[in-house]
Amino acid sequence: MSAQPETSPLSRLFLALWPEPGVRHQLREARDLWQWPRGAGPVHADKLHVTLHFLGSVPTARLPELLDGFSVPFEPFRLHLGKPVLWPQGIAVLEPLSEPPELLALHARLRDALLALGLQPEARTYRPHVTMARRAAGATFPETAPAIAWDVAGYALVESRTGDGGSYTVLHEYR
Repeated sequence: MSAQPETSPLSRLFLALWPEPGVRHQLREARDLWQWPRGAGPVHADKLHVTLHFLGSVPTARLPELLDGFSVPFEPFRLHLGKPVLWPQGIAVLEPLSEPPELLALHARLRDALLALGLQPEARTYRPHVTMARRAAGATFPETAPAIAWDVAGYALVESRTGDGGSYTVLHEYR
């Protein structure tokens, strides 16, 4: 009788700018100004964020190493979100009006941290955004809406759980 290989538990992880309640409220208000087609899936307010890096499924046993490895130099910055865009495949997003150099530097430092930890960063070009809805082809957004000024004071390592409709858990905040 052969032994079955033991499978270690996996955690589905990403690094993100995680909004504080005031910014989250503004993002929800911006999302609610859009006109969504039937069948669209607006993102729940507690899931609105800006992804820095998607890690995918990583052995849960590596979490202590990752928590330390993702601590990189950070400079606070202001992010102005206010450019509504419909991406292919019906993804509705809110993009920044410009990309602050501090955001791009943080993204690069975290990419280097991923590599140092033996993880592969995504190959596609980084496009910072907040996903507002999925299945949103044909959505319309207001012609004018106030920009959201987000004073970013840190970033987070977040776990995405797929059961029960999906939930996000902040595992660690880096300030």
